[in-house]
Amino acid sequence: MPGGAFTMGTSADPWALDNERPAHRREVADFFIDTSPVTCGDYERFIEDGGYAERRWWAPAGWEMVCANGLTAPLFWRRDAGRWLRRRFGVTEVVPRDEPVLHVSWYEADAYARWAGRRLPTESEWEKAARHDPASGRSLRYPWGDEDPAPDRANLGQRHLRPAEAGAYAAGRSPLGVGQLIGDVWEWTSSDFLPYPGFVPFPYREYSDVFFGPDHKVLRGGSFAVDAVACRGTFRNWDLPVRRQIFSGFRTARDV
Repeated sequence: MPGGAFTMGTSADPWALDNERPAHRREVADFFIDTSPVTCGDYERFIEDGGYAERRWWAPAGWEMVCANGLTAPLFWRRDAGRWLRRRFGVTEVVPRDEPVLHVSWYEADAYARWAGRRLPTESEWEKAARHDPASGRSLRYPWGDEDPAPDRANLGQRHLRPAEAGAYAAGRSPLGVGQLIGDVWEWTSSDFLPYPGFVPFPYREYSDVFFGPDHKVLRGGSFAVDAVACRGTFRNWDLPVRRQIFSGFRTARDV
């Protein structure tokens, strides 16, 4: 992704919540970002290489979480007869290697990225990848443009109750070819949940303002369970870095 300034957030979208406002200019350096989320197969390699047993990959609080809970894999995964299985909506199945990994905490996403020699993207990098149109220089509402989501562009609205395979939804890619930025899985970023310059609480302070700070990490992009009306390129979700129950995955980035 090319560096430079772009417009982050929005001041005009009628659906935008207070933490998405106001629109402002944000500068990022050149960076690389995955064209699709990290898959279960990718994550299996991290597990098999001893990822959960190597302290060096983990943030201190993440390593404490691993040790205290005896973690060895994403939530709902288990090893049986040489295969990884998982439980999805009450059904046990072989882990689908081509689907984005699901039910991982921020600490697990961060550890994988370190192991892979990469990092999680910042929130600014994620939004530039999802919205910036280099041809016009403006920020789009969605990666594919300003048109509302359609079934050929994004996996939303509980139509399938699972993520699509990595590389799906070619019609939903950004102008620079980054795919599955909307729908499929919520994507952890490296950023703390903080207000934008000029933030004003709306409709009440407790919606966003009380959660700002280093305790919560930002997730972007929505998941297969999110209604299309509640998802757009500026939408910001946030959660504790230990949280695994949500439909969370990630993609990685690196400096140029």
